[in-house]
Amino acid sequence: MKYLLSSAVAVALVIALILGNTSSARAQSEITLIAPGGIRAAIEQLIPGFERKTGRKVKATFGSGLGTKQQVARGEPFDVPIVQPPYPEVLASGHVVPSSATPLASVAVGVAVRQGAPKPDISTPEAVKRMLLAANSISYPNAARGAAAGVSFNETLKQLGIAEQMQPKLKPAQGGAGAMAAVAKGEVEIGLTFLSEMSEPGITVVGPLPPEISTPTRLVGFVSSHAKDPIAAKALLDYLSSPEAAAVYTAQGMQPGR
Repeated sequence: MKYLLSSAVAVALVIALILGNTSSARAQSEITLIAPGGIRAAIEQLIPGFERKTGRKVKATFGSGLGTKQQVARGEPFDVPIVQPPYPEVLASGHVVPSSATPLASVAVGVAVRQGAPKPDISTPEAVKRMLLAANSISYPNAARGAAAGVSFNETLKQLGIAEQMQPKLKPAQGGAGAMAAVAKGEVEIGLTFLSEMSEPGITVVGPLPPEISTPTRLVGFVSSHAKDPIAAKALLDYLSSPEAAAVYTAQGMQPGR
C-alpha cells in the first residue's frame, strides 16, 4: 500500500513537473510586439520566418500611430514596441531602452483610385491640388482616431491651402483598409493612405504624394525596458532590420532603414 502511494505521488510530481515546464516554455517562447497599422502587412509577413529560425513565438498587436505611442508610454507590457517619431512621451516614460532605437522603414502616403478609373496626375503639388479640388469624394484614415496617414494628409491639405475647402468632400475611414475598401466599392472617387496599406483588391495605386507636400512617416523599433527576455526581444528587432526584412519592406511600398 505504501509502495502504491509512493508511486502515485511520484507520478503526480512528474506530471506536475511536465506541465510546469510546458507552461514555462510556452511563456518563454512568446515575444510580444506592438506596431502601427502602416507596417502591419510587412510584420505579419516577417514573423513566420523569425519563428522558424529561432523557435520563438511572436504575438503582434497593431493600432493607430498615436494610439501605439500612448500604449507604450503607459507601460503596457510589450517586449518590442515600434513607434513613429516624434516620440518624446515614449522616451520620457522610461518604458523603452533609448540605445536600442532601430530605424526599420519609412512609408509615404499614396493615392489610389478604383480599378479601371483614370489615373490622376499627382506628379507635382499643383497637380495634387487640382486632383483634390476636382474630386467628388475622398476617403482617408481617420486622423481624429490617431491614424498617422490621416494626420499626414491633413497636413498636406494645410500646405496646399485647401483644408477648409475640402471638408465637405472628406470621408474619414476606419484605418487604411477601410479607406481602400471604400475606393474599391466605388463609394468614393479617391483614396489616400500609406502605400503599405494599399492591398485591397479592386483598386489601382496611382503612387506617392510628392515629397514637397508629404513627408514619409518613419517607423522605429525599441527593446522594452521591461522585456521578459531582452535578448530575445533584441533578436526580433535585429531580424526586423535585416536585409531579409528590407526586401519585404520594399515589396510593401516602404523604404527600408529610413
